[in-house]
Amino acid sequence: MKLLEFRPKLFDCLKNYSKRTFASDLMAGIIVGIVALPLAIAFGIASGVSPEKGIVTAILAGLVVSLLGGSRVQIGGPTGAFIVIIYGIIQQYGEAGLIVATLMAGVLLVLMGVFRLGAVIKFIPYPVVVGFTSGIAVTIFTTQIADVFGLDFGGEKVPGDFVGKWLLYFRHFGTVDWWNAAISVLSVLIIALSPKFSKKIPGSLIAIVVVTVGVYFLKRYGGIEGIDTIGDRFTIRSSLPGAAVPELNWEAIKNLFPVAVTIAVLGAIESLLSATVADGVTGDRHDSNTELIAQGAANLVTPLFGGIPATGAIARTMTNINNGGRTPVAGIVHAVVLLLILLFLMPLAQYTPMACLAGVLIVVSYNMSGWRTFRALLSNPRADVTVLLLTFSLTVLFDLTVAIEVGLLIACVLFMKRVMETTEISVIRDEIDPGSGLDVAVHEEHLTVPRGVEVYEINGPYFFGIATKFEELMAQLGDRPKVRVIRMRKVPFIDSTGIHNLTNLCVMSRREKIEVVLSGVNDTVHAALQRSGFYELLGPDNICPNINAALERARRILGE
Repeated sequence: MKLLEFRPKLFDCLKNYSKRTFASDLMAGIIVGIVALPLAIAFGIASGVSPEKGIVTAILAGLVVSLLGGSRVQIGGPTGAFIVIIYGIIQQYGEAGLIVATLMAGVLLVLMGVFRLGAVIKFIPYPVVVGFTSGIAVTIFTTQIADVFGLDFGGEKVPGDFVGKWLLYFRHFGTVDWWNAAISVLSVLIIALSPKFSKKIPGSLIAIVVVTVGVYFLKRYGGIEGIDTIGDRFTIRSSLPGAAVPELNWEAIKNLFPVAVTIAVLGAIESLLSATVADGVTGDRHDSNTELIAQGAANLVTPLFGGIPATGAIARTMTNINNGGRTPVAGIVHAVVLLLILLFLMPLAQYTPMACLAGVLIVVSYNMSGWRTFRALLSNPRADVTVLLLTFSLTVLFDLTVAIEVGLLIACVLFMKRVMETTEISVIRDEIDPGSGLDVAVHEEHLTVPRGVEVYEINGPYFFGIATKFEELMAQLGDRPKVRVIRMRKVPFIDSTGIHNLTNLCVMSRREKIEVVLSGVNDTVHAALQRSGFYELLGPDNICPNINAALERARRILGE
């Protein structure tokens, strides 16, 4: 396999870089940095870590992705898709386990890019992507209910599963704090209505500023208590943490490997989807393999500083494009802006109400749900609907790791079933229409199949499912011919099961004194059969370039 020629887009963009382009990138980077701030804080807290770790992730991942990425406008950072996975890892393995899983995912992403698997990731079925994306959205919404209503569980631990959470919520719904509920509703309304008044400033930031100021006055002058803020739950540190390499042991690596695979696959899908959407807007074309290496590098750097998994963020990438960002410099500026906020303004975040952040995440989950797309897919073929609903249900009721594994497995099985249905095997005993194939001499009016000869036409890939189908067809035929011509002009590839099937057919035919002749084998299939030693069994005289030669060979065999 040919390895990747790694070339970040930044190198190409700096060749003809101008002051005008820098001014545009600078403005876009500042705006994206402001947009990323509330989301980074919310994603960090929802994932079960401190708010500054969300910002650290946005800073480091954003910087690395912009420096090394294969897209001109991609913005990297924490995203809502990882919340469920991160929270589950921390609950089971602690933050040390999260660091190990993220590092492993980073290595996997780099290997995906090095071995040119970027194009393969794009072929993951759309129902699988929509199913687990919608499932993640429902799960994020569920995790925010406690903060939305200010529920008091009396020290009872919140279950990790979807059903357990809702049962707990219903049991304690009598403890609702209506001030928290009002703050959440107000936050959602501000985010929803703000685009009508301001296109530049993100609604989430407006909601946080307005609601935080309002709650500050309510608590100080109105005597309102019971409204939890970030400062009530977390100690805010306005500095970059030092790098620390975690202790790695084989047992932890084995236990966390499936989770690391989930993080890597999800990160690859989301980052390449974001880059593809960006290409459609900018008219550019990203390098998917270089982008995967950049995402892998970001996930190798961020956990060393206490960060969480990161990937390409569609919303922030589109914000970057819409505000004039056209090179990776905008992403670098966005990281610098977040760094300055962390160093000089982070202590102010302690006054932000948790109910407000819950409102922000409610909007994030709504946007992520893609309910219109989900509803439209329900009218697709039954197989696609099955994959969609199963992936969605597994994501919500179990976890994303199981959902991705099962969803991809079912999608692969359905794909193979469809290939089997499209591959045709026909038996010809009389005449062959010369216009039906490219390997027939055009001057022939028709080709007569001699008595005692049967022609088997295989139209499609000859892999294990079709091999079985071919065996079943052979078993159904009553009369035994003297020559079997297998016409393979429309077989694009053959696997080991197909070769084994042909070998068995040849051996059994020899026992019954039936000769087997191959016709029109393409170069790919020819090389596979030659490597397997099949031609030694068949004999060189029985390998014909086209059906004319194959039928002529059959006549000679009959004459002998």
